[in-house]
Amino acid sequence: MTQAQEAILLVGGKGTRLRPLTVNTPKPMVPAAGVPFLTHQLARARAAGVEHIVLATSYLAEVFEPYFGDGSSLGLHLEYVTEVEPLGTGGAIRNVASRLRSGPDDPVLVFNGDILTGLDIRAFVDTHRSSGAEVSLHLSRVEDPRAFGLVPTDATGRVTAFLEKPQTPEEIVTDQINAGAYVFRRSVIDRIPTGRPVSVERETFPELLSSGAHLQGMVDSTYWLDLGTPQAFVRGSADLVLGRAPSPAVPGRCGDRLVLPTARVAADAKLTGGTVVGEGATVGEGARISGSTLLDGAVVEAGAVITDSLVGAGARVGARTVLTDTVVGDGAVIGADNELRDGVRVWCDAHLPAGAIRFSSDQ
Repeated sequence: MTQAQEAILLVGGKGTRLRPLTVNTPKPMVPAAGVPFLTHQLARARAAGVEHIVLATSYLAEVFEPYFGDGSSLGLHLEYVTEVEPLGTGGAIRNVASRLRSGPDDPVLVFNGDILTGLDIRAFVDTHRSSGAEVSLHLSRVEDPRAFGLVPTDATGRVTAFLEKPQTPEEIVTDQINAGAYVFRRSVIDRIPTGRPVSVERETFPELLSSGAHLQGMVDSTYWLDLGTPQAFVRGSADLVLGRAPSPAVPGRCGDRLVLPTARVAADAKLTGGTVVGEGATVGEGARISGSTLLDGAVVEAGAVITDSLVGAGARVGARTVLTDTVVGDGAVIGADNELRDGVRVWCDAHLPAGAIRFSSDQ
């Protein structure tokens, strides 16, 4: 089999770093550029020739299948497997193995459900096949690798070690990090232990390496973003709208703004920087919104200024209120003349009276 026709998508995480976005919605289903983030991953896999995808679900597992069904609308065949107890990355991969159709030597793609990437999936599988590796890893180069596991490789791209998050400058021996996409030889998946939590990063990969197995790294630094924090999620959505992050699933032309069909935007409102206005949302007169996402049914009143922020479904932002780098949970109400910034998170259904919180004088 020349191309990988099967993939596993790991979508079981609770998304705790993204709360309150993930209180009512699992992380892969939070909208990015107008559709659930997972849609972009599925569409990119389909464009690379993948036909069958198994979703490894856990947290709020019941919302995936009603939305995506059997996958036929995306040209895919989708199956769903729900973890009862959290099994870690390796355990989740092993837990869905019975649904795979590949032969022992066939390539199976595995994607983490919270990575937005421009990875060339076909080239990735070609590298895996031509190198003869048991597992191949997508590696990305980052300026500050301290928050990530490091993966040094030799001159041929063969992985030489797996290093946990470095604590000292001396431990930073490479800027290559594990970017959360893999190609497994099917037989390797079948060897992962069953019925208990397993981490591919801490257990499976290091054990393979110490047993002399061939693990291949492919560095591809086109576009890569871990959507683990609200700030990153908002930026990822904006980058999709702006066309910086490629996806065949963006529902409209790339540009400064994406306004979904039933949204209402005042004629003099200014939307820039990859802003998304969801279905049924309303933007009032003179509002200025940059690099931000308004989810379905959100209301932004006249003169509000919103920058690099996310306003949850059905939430309301009062007149002249200023939000910078802020997340407003579903159904929350921010009264007029408030000023919120610097990573503030307003919980779902919270009510903030007019003029209640400011970072500057009200005069």
